[in-house]
Amino acid sequence: MSFLSDWAIETRGIILQAAPWLVGGFLLAGVIYVLVPFAKVTKHFGKPGLAGVLKATLLGAPLPLCSCSVLPIASSLRRQGASRGATASFLVSTPATGVDSIAVSYALLGPVLAIVRPIAAVVAAILAGTMIDRLVPEDPQASSADDPLTSPSRGGATEQPRACCEGEAAATGHAAGQARSCCHGKATASVRSSKIGLVAGARQALRHGFVSMFERLGHWLLLGFVLAGLVSAALPADLLPEYVGSGPLAMLLMVPIGLPMYVCATSSTPVAAALIAKGLSPGAAVVFLLVGPATSTASMFVVGKDLGGRGLALYLISIVIVALVFGIVTDLWVASSPAFSVATADACHGHGETPPWYAWPLGVFLTLLMLNGLYRKLMQIRAARRVPIPAQVSVSLTATEGNCCH
Repeated sequence: MSFLSDWAIETRGIILQAAPWLVGGFLLAGVIYVLVPFAKVTKHFGKPGLAGVLKATLLGAPLPLCSCSVLPIASSLRRQGASRGATASFLVSTPATGVDSIAVSYALLGPVLAIVRPIAAVVAAILAGTMIDRLVPEDPQASSADDPLTSPSRGGATEQPRACCEGEAAATGHAAGQARSCCHGKATASVRSSKIGLVAGARQALRHGFVSMFERLGHWLLLGFVLAGLVSAALPADLLPEYVGSGPLAMLLMVPIGLPMYVCATSSTPVAAALIAKGLSPGAAVVFLLVGPATSTASMFVVGKDLGGRGLALYLISIVIVALVFGIVTDLWVASSPAFSVATADACHGHGETPPWYAWPLGVFLTLLMLNGLYRKLMQIRAARRVPIPAQVSVSLTATEGNCCH
């Protein structure tokens, strides 16, 4: 019972520490969703070159999507004419960082890593996109051959363009605005009205930030907090320093751990904070925080299909190289800075400090949002299992089938 109690206390402390920043981050994400004309911006991704790579990187960086839920959007961009490099840049920058993960990084990892992390993600995205544009020949037919809007397998059906999860929307036979998928809410980004009132816009921002996004990320975020509490409660303080240590070896160890793992940028943050508190070097944590969210087994399959084998190799090499470089820089310089601090559950209550009064209601609110997201996700999966997928549609969804954040 003592261990379970310690586990619960550690988890509660991390949630209280992160809640104010996460709630603010998800609210900001909802505002961005309403204000940014996603469909119009994506028109600038077609030509290979640095300009398209930079635009795709900057568009993807603030979006709070995971390495799995970003896949349908990236595939849609590719089919709508985006270059290989722009697609790769979007695939790296989007899951590796976001307004919500930056906020929770500041709360749990301190201001320095909160800055280093998005910079590393942007650099990795630019490097991946540039290398792929230069070294992987563009196939003019590749981006439109499987376009779901024109494919004969669709039987000539006319659908509105979708910014996200078009595969799942088609699989359930709903229009884009009615899609209930891992990216619910993003599916309507390209069809929502550009003229929206203040009250309606605020309502839409709140619903997207606190309902739709938690349907997609809530269960993973809750899992991240629980795992962080487990690490804090279970790992002896001297285990990681003694057996893993710091330096290049610890960073290299994080690469095979993070590459196949499915974690989103937000849920990986409390885990990294707990590992640092137990002795993992900040540089190794940076490697995990970049490699883990930016890649997953599912994303590797889709990247290989959309960008080719050489594109997949360059995609992975770029992420790993940038992660290791920033990890080394972090250990050599950032970790020795007086500004560096890791605010963990121990810092929150283990040394007699009390969380600020507003952390408690926001912590309860965040917990309810995560539980509501988990419940809605389970209901969504249950409903999806009852809907038969037509054979002609399932064939066209090979790239995204089974890859969406379940």
